Amino acid sequence: MKQIELFEEENEKEDVYEPLASRMRPKDLSEFVGQRHLLEKGKLLRNLIENDRISSMIFWGPPGVGKTTLARIIAEHTQSAFVNFSAVTSGVKEIRKVMEEAEAIRRTGRKTILFVDEIHRFNKAQQDAFLPYVEKGSIILIGATTENPSFEVNSALLSRCRVFVLHPLEQTELETLLERAVHDERGYGAYEIHMPERMLSMIADFSKGDGRTALNTLEIILMNSEEKEGVITVTMDGIRDCITRKSMVYDKGGEEHNQVISAFHESLRNSDVDAALFWLARMLEGGEDPVWIARRITHAAAEDIGLADPNALNVAVNCFEAVRLIGMPECAVHLAEATVYVSLAPKSNSVYLAYEAARKDARLHDTDPIPLAVKAAYTKLQKELGYGFEYQYPHDAPDKITNMQCFPDSLVGKQYYHPTEQGKEAACKRRYEWIQEWHRLHDHEAKRVSSFPMSMPYQKKK
Repeated sequence: MKQIELFEEENEKEDVYEPLASRMRPKDLSEFVGQRHLLEKGKLLRNLIENDRISSMIFWGPPGVGKTTLARIIAEHTQSAFVNFSAVTSGVKEIRKVMEEAEAIRRTGRKTILFVDEIHRFNKAQQDAFLPYVEKGSIILIGATTENPSFEVNSALLSRCRVFVLHPLEQTELETLLERAVHDERGYGAYEIHMPERMLSMIADFSKGDGRTALNTLEIILMNSEEKEGVITVTMDGIRDCITRKSMVYDKGGEEHNQVISAFHESLRNSDVDAALFWLARMLEGGEDPVWIARRITHAAAEDIGLADPNALNVAVNCFEAVRLIGMPECAVHLAEATVYVSLAPKSNSVYLAYEAARKDARLHDTDPIPLAVKAAYTKLQKELGYGFEYQYPHDAPDKITNMQCFPDSLVGKQYYHPTEQGKEAACKRRYEWIQEWHRLHDHEAKRVSSFPMSMPYQKKK
């Protein structure tokens, strides 16, 4: 196996410091912790690795869950050349060079596995550069990304890759990593460590599924503890000094951002006030823009509540204005108030569905003529052409409603709005049904004109 590391130093010094997370990197699948859904005996990815049948793939998951480690394990098992390629430090020139080398290797009958870390950082043109070589088989592409590849990887390239989703490490898995680091010679096995009973559990909880964070935190704690004659003594105060704040698993610009706001909106829609408050707090603690959250609450008030409680929109808009005026951290309570109100309000999406149905017809009937009766005659010429012909003023009618046709001819009788019995919309429903009944009784009483008679002469100005 030939392994190529781009940009690595040719003459590395033996005494260069190596972080604990790097020293403890698993060498093979037997040491790998986590991702049981992919790597247990009989699972697809394990079979592909063990049988050296690797095809182009993308590892998608949060930081510190083993994406790069899996690529290195594949490098140890494959009979192909292996290139470690970073999207952060590599440009078009480096891509071209690697592709030329891969093509040369292919001619010898061997393949090249190209591992691209943070593949989402490549732009479209850079990703397209890989495509012909993946199609020809010159390279087997293994990409790693923390972002949803559906949005960040070109569809043509994505269709040629199998996506494997990696999950955050579980609490017990993180504790296993830490135990190994404490006792393994690559870690702190040469030391005798005296530590509080729950220290490893506390570090695992702090790390929130990130193995690299767990090992780095352990190293910081041990390096800042008293060491005497090979004995390291850790105190609870020392742990607290190093674990100052729990890391928030929240990426304002990525997949986690989209999924948390989805969970928030679905909680509002499902009237689950406590879940909605949790997701609100998670967004705010993760640094989300409070104005953006206020916009989402306002949207939910219209889409999911509508006329069941029109005041929900007032509450949401007032919250939006308060957030813009006050800002964080004080505006958190305004967002919480709006969240509770919108969660508890009766729900109706009838207005949202009505508009969507009307929008569909508007696109299909965008050239249908407007009835002359509801055309405004702003000029003398418009009046002479019949604009406003047989217009009926509703306020002059006894019931404040007329049988004047407002729809284009092709849509007469169409119904978009289907009111519900939820909350205050029940009153809207009764009114709507009364209007329908009025038309049923009165429409036969007068001729409904939808267009101006073509035989009517054009009235010239005298």
